[in-house]
Amino acid sequence: MATVTIVLTSYDDFPLHQSSAPMAYSATADANHYDRYFFNGYSPAFGDDRLFFALAMGLYPNRHVSDAAFSVVTAEGQRSVFASQRAPLDRRDATTVGPLRVEVLEPLHRLRITVDAPEQLLRAELEFTSRSPALEEPHFFLRGGTRPLFDYTRLTQFGRWQGWIEVAGVRRDVTPDVVVGCRDRSWGVRPVGEPAPSGAPVSAPQFFWLWAPTCFTTRSTHFDVNEHGDGTRWHHVGAVLADGDRDASLASAVDWRLTWRPGTRWADSFEYEVIDDAGRHSVALRPRYEFQMSGLGYGHPRYNHGSWQGESMVDGQMLTLPIATPCAREHLHVQALCEATYTGADGTVEHGVGILEQLAIGPHPSGLSGIFDPHDPT
Repeated sequence: MATVTIVLTSYDDFPLHQSSAPMAYSATADANHYDRYFFNGYSPAFGDDRLFFALAMGLYPNRHVSDAAFSVVTAEGQRSVFASQRAPLDRRDATTVGPLRVEVLEPLHRLRITVDAPEQLLRAELEFTSRSPALEEPHFFLRGGTRPLFDYTRLTQFGRWQGWIEVAGVRRDVTPDVVVGCRDRSWGVRPVGEPAPSGAPVSAPQFFWLWAPTCFTTRSTHFDVNEHGDGTRWHHVGAVLADGDRDASLASAVDWRLTWRPGTRWADSFEYEVIDDAGRHSVALRPRYEFQMSGLGYGHPRYNHGSWQGESMVDGQMLTLPIATPCAREHLHVQALCEATYTGADGTVEHGVGILEQLAIGPHPSGLSGIFDPHDPT
């Protein structure tokens, strides 16, 4: 008689199932199925006292991999710790990867991240408290030929940070009156891990992505766009969220204007507009320095998300900023920390700080040609 293997875990005792399968099994067999946390925090300082930190943690159940990274920018540069392991069957254990841990203290309100990586010269205990409701962004969906390439949901939420962070033996207090930021959660299908064979080519390499969550004195604003190489848009979101709002509503439309920095695929200046029932709200961003997303594994030549690194791996990295090769594949993807000015539909003006995440691969009518070619204004 054949033996039947049944994989039951702790969460099977809760009403969480989205299919007839136990929680250990995903509802799709797609190898690119993932479930991810992302956090960032930053101070408004741009000089030697600068501070920008971020954490990414992902579960890839059909690749049997969990990974995470924590990265910090200070005056010395950008220091990271990477961790990867075999994915646990029990999702209860999926928020600890090596020396990195995420705890949900109050769902959709308070979360804690812990870093204990002394060999990589990074330690931290940081608590995120929301200042806005969680914003469910419109569903992301894009086919590569006939196959779904992107099919996922994401929430974005603004907040303040409290705790401490230690880099190379230097400890800094993090206080909510100074350090702000955001977090996102996303889950579904998007390219992760080793690229899977696609058979016949269906398109040229191209991806255009701008994401700009921004924090002001009494409100936060959100914006993103995905566009094809001809400039047509396949995804966008916009929102203005006042502190204390209980509900989040999406804008009816967004618009944007960008000037590329010569010799790069990074913005020199950026402005976006959020159009809602109150009218047009504009946000002007002035990038001051770039955080390398490869420091969290995004596009990293070795520690790319979802790639098998063995049963348990922890490693570190130090980058000197600014990067000397901004158009190298692993350096294209950045979050630029920006000075920001908000002008509301009613004429209200506020100053703040935020980020402009950028990943531009391939041509785009904003002034880009080739796949990785730098912007040439001539």
